Amino acid sequence: MSDSFAISTYPDSHKIIDQLDQLIQKPIYTITPEALKSYEENYFEKRCATSKGMIEEAKEVIPGGVQHNLAFNHPFPLVFTKAEGAHLHDIDGNTYYDFLQAGGPTVLGSNPIEVREKVIDLLNTCGPSTGLFHEYEYKLGKKITECMKSVEMFRMLGSGTEACMAAIRVARLATKKKNIIKMGGAYHGWSDQLAYGIRIPGSKWTQSHGVPKHYFKYTQEFFPNDLNDLERKLKRNKLRGGTAAVFMEPVGPESGTRPLHKDFNKGVEQLCKKYGALLVFDEVVTAFRIGMSGAQGYFDVSPDLTVFGKVVAGGYPSAGGLGGKKEYMKYLSAGIQAGDKHKKALVGGTMAANPLSCVAGYYTLCEIERTDAAKKAGLFADKLTAGLEKLIQKHDLPFVAFNQGSICHLETVGTMHFSIDWSKPWQIPKVIAATSERKKEMEHMGAAYMAEGIVTLAGSRLYTNAAYTDDMLDDILQRFDRVFQNVVVKDW
Repeated sequence: MSDSFAISTYPDSHKIIDQLDQLIQKPIYTITPEALKSYEENYFEKRCATSKGMIEEAKEVIPGGVQHNLAFNHPFPLVFTKAEGAHLHDIDGNTYYDFLQAGGPTVLGSNPIEVREKVIDLLNTCGPSTGLFHEYEYKLGKKITECMKSVEMFRMLGSGTEACMAAIRVARLATKKKNIIKMGGAYHGWSDQLAYGIRIPGSKWTQSHGVPKHYFKYTQEFFPNDLNDLERKLKRNKLRGGTAAVFMEPVGPESGTRPLHKDFNKGVEQLCKKYGALLVFDEVVTAFRIGMSGAQGYFDVSPDLTVFGKVVAGGYPSAGGLGGKKEYMKYLSAGIQAGDKHKKALVGGTMAANPLSCVAGYYTLCEIERTDAAKKAGLFADKLTAGLEKLIQKHDLPFVAFNQGSICHLETVGTMHFSIDWSKPWQIPKVIAATSERKKEMEHMGAAYMAEGIVTLAGSRLYTNAAYTDDMLDDILQRFDRVFQNVVVKDW
């Protein structure tokens, strides 16, 4: 197995955090109203009319007009009809550089023929699902266990959200403890128990609309890069039912939007061992994007459980799973088998591990390994980030650009770098108001990028893949340059 990684040099997290601290202290820099109006009128209204009409009709049957939050953008969502390699094509015939990458799963590039041919062959023979066992369930599971030392067994599920839910149940059964501590600001799906402390560290339940507060009785959060904060909570929980698991994204919350110091994962691992809590790595984004052995391979950490999603199904549906050490994965065994003397976690999923997803996932991982796709995507991201930094300096903007391999960040307003200090409750409304205003301007920046033919994740994150080539770089940077030259301090 290849042990090369997408991260050529780990970013200076201390420097980046200082830059982000400065960014949120400054006034908002954003696209001018005149430039935004020009993009709206001359691009979206004139060149995306079919999309606009279809979305207006869709609003009659779909809340908001789209089925996924990532699909919403200002001034209206666009309708995409083709994804190929590094590009997207919309229904009006416009072509875009794709840095959304369906939220991150397409490390090889969109719709690679090497995987597509295997999927078509399966559809012509088996069909997408049977409800029973298929050989590629084994092949995919075996491939994953070969890649990651800590993953001795793998159970396929329907999504990363489901995998996180399963991890909680396994951890509680294995440890006989109750509490879950997650990293503040991190997203581990939208289940009730983990919809806590999302987006903004310290936010607790304030972003979890529709979830009663008492559902979080056994859920806490700790501040990123603060081992003392984590240990305080682990100590306190010894008197409150113990800590079953600590959840974290290994590059930092929201795919590294607030980057972790390189040695932080090791520190968390040691604390988990000290207090008897399982360490759960959420590698929904980082698995096979950072490298074949994931972020845990890069940081040389051995989590007890690993959450999978995104690329584990090669960009096809039902992308989710939980892996880990046999002593814990036994709680996910199916059926009643000889020798079972333990309770089993309640999990399900009719379409989990369907043949379509498993064959796509297996051949995707094989191709990523064969072509060293993660490293190729990371090298292009290095060049993209360096180019963005030069543009930021050219236009004298306070923006912050950095990358962890093929996960790139372009922070223009620092929306998710805010935090909430509950010892100063009078500040909470101000923080929420500030993040709401900045999020709106982040959407406006995203609209400007879109009009220049660049699709991003929420206007602040860019995933690269192995289909990007150096001859695309100048054109991409020229498009960002056109947006940046219309950015000023907001005074309206």
